[in-house]
Amino acid sequence: MKDMATWNEGDWIAAIAAVFLFAFLAIGAVIASRKSDEVFAHPRGLFVLFYAEMWERFSYYGMRALLVLYLTKHWLYSDSQSNLIYGAYGALVYITPVLGGIVADRFLGQRKAVIFGGVLLAIGHGLMAVEGGGGQSDPVINVFWSALAFIIVGSGFLKANISVIVGQLYKMSDIRRDAAYTIFYMGVNVGAALGTILVGYLGETIGWSYGFGLAGIGMVVGLLIFVVGKPALRGRGEAPAPLTQGREWSFYGIGIGAVAVIWMLIQYTSVIQNLLIVTGLSMLAYTLYEAFKLPKEPRERIFAMLFLIALNPLFWGLFEQAGGSLNLYTDKFVDKGGVPTSLFQSINPIYIVLLAPVFAALWQYLGRKGLEPSAPAKFGIALTQVGLGFLLFVWGANSVGGAAMTPVLFVFLIYLLHTTAELCLSPVGLSAMARLAPLHLASFVMGAWFYMTAVGNFVAGKIGEATGGEGGEMSKELVLSIYSKIGWIAIGISVVVLLLSPIVKRWMHLDTLEDRAAPDDHVATETVA
Repeated sequence: MKDMATWNEGDWIAAIAAVFLFAFLAIGAVIASRKSDEVFAHPRGLFVLFYAEMWERFSYYGMRALLVLYLTKHWLYSDSQSNLIYGAYGALVYITPVLGGIVADRFLGQRKAVIFGGVLLAIGHGLMAVEGGGGQSDPVINVFWSALAFIIVGSGFLKANISVIVGQLYKMSDIRRDAAYTIFYMGVNVGAALGTILVGYLGETIGWSYGFGLAGIGMVVGLLIFVVGKPALRGRGEAPAPLTQGREWSFYGIGIGAVAVIWMLIQYTSVIQNLLIVTGLSMLAYTLYEAFKLPKEPRERIFAMLFLIALNPLFWGLFEQAGGSLNLYTDKFVDKGGVPTSLFQSINPIYIVLLAPVFAALWQYLGRKGLEPSAPAKFGIALTQVGLGFLLFVWGANSVGGAAMTPVLFVFLIYLLHTTAELCLSPVGLSAMARLAPLHLASFVMGAWFYMTAVGNFVAGKIGEATGGEGGEMSKELVLSIYSKIGWIAIGISVVVLLLSPIVKRWMHLDTLEDRAAPDDHVATETVA
C-alpha cells in the first residue's frame, strides 16, 4: 500500500470516491428502513430503482471508462479499430432492449426481465476480469468477446425495463414524472461517477482484472437490492398473464441464445451497420402499422415520439465521443497532471449529480408557471449545447498552439456543456416515451428509444474511427478538424428542431392524456408526511 505522503491526485480522487460510495450505502440503508409509502414526496419504489440502477451503472460505466484504453493497451488494437469496436459494443448494448422490451411486454413482465438481465450482467462483468496475456493472438481474447456478449444481452433485459417501472409508479398526469426521471437519472450518474473513478483507478494503476472485478461486485450488489426491494414496487412490472415454469424458462433460453449470436456479431463490426439499417426500417414499419390502427390523438402522439426518437442518433453520436475519441485524445494530448485517463470519464456523471436536482427543480418551477419548454424544444436546446461544447474545446486546444498539450480546463468545459445538454434530452426523452406510448407498446417504445441510441453509438464509433486517419493512429489536428465540423452540424440542426417544436408539441396532446389503470393506483396517490 502506498504511503499517504506519496499519493498523487488520482489516489486522492479514488479515496474520496470510496468515502462517497460508503455514504450512499448508509443513505440507502436509512431509506430501506423507513416504513412510509413515500420518501421525499416520491414513491419509495423510486429509490429502490434508484439504488439498483446506481449499482448497475457503477459496473457498466466503470467498464466503459476502461474499454478503449484496454483495447489499445492490452489487446493492442489501433485507435481507429478500438473506436469502431467501442461504437459497435455501444450499439449492441442499445439494440438488445428491443428484444428485452418485447419479451417483458408480452410475457415475463418488467421485474423478472430486470432480474434475468442482472444475472447475465454479473456473469459478463466477472468474465471481464479474465485478462490473459494480451495481444490479439492470445486465445483468452475469446473470453473477452464472451464477456461483452453477456453484458450486451444483460443490458437489453435490464435497461429499458427498469425505466418503464419508474413510469408505472406515477399517474400519467402526475407533474412529478419528469422530476422522478431526473432523480432516477441522478442515481444512474452517482453509480457512473463512482464506478468510473474506482473501477478506472484500479484498472489503470493496479491491474485490468482488479478494475473489472470490482465492476462485477457492483453488479451483484445492484441485483440484490432490486430483489429485496420488490415490496416497494407495489405490484408494478409483473407479467401480463401467468406463465408456466417451462414457458418462463424458454424465454431465458432465448436470452442465452442471444448471447451466442452477439458473441459473433461483436467480432464482425461490418455486419452491425447492415443490421442497424434493416432492424431500424422494420421497427419503423411496425410502429407506423400500429399507429395507423389508432385514433387521431394517440396516432399523433406516436408521430411526436418518432420525431424525438429520430434525434437520438445525432445527439448520442456526438455525445459518445466521450468514451471513445475524446478518451483517447485525453490520454494522448491533454495535460492531465498525473491523473489516470479513465478518471476523466467521471466528470460528466459528477456534473449530472450536481446539476440534476437543479434541473428537476427548474422544470417543476417552470411547469407551475406555465413556462416550461416542451420536450422537442428541450431537444433543440440540447443539440445547441453539444455543438457549442465541441466548438469551445477546439478553440481551447488551438489557443495554445498545435504542438502544446491541451489545457485540462477545456476537458471540464466540454463535459459541462455536454452534461447540461444531456439533462435537457435524456431524462426528458425517457419521460416522454413512458407518457406518450400506448400501454400495449410501452416497453417496445422504450426499446425503440434505446435502439436509436444504439444507432448513435455506432455513429460515434464511425466518427471515432475517422479520427484515427488512414494509419489508424489519431493526430491532434485531425481530431480538432472533425470536432469543429460536427459542432457546426449540431448547431444547424438544433435551429431546425426549435422551429418545428411547436408543431410536435401539438402532436403530443398533453391536455387529453388519461391515466392508465394499474394495480393499487389508490395507493400511489396517497401522501405520507
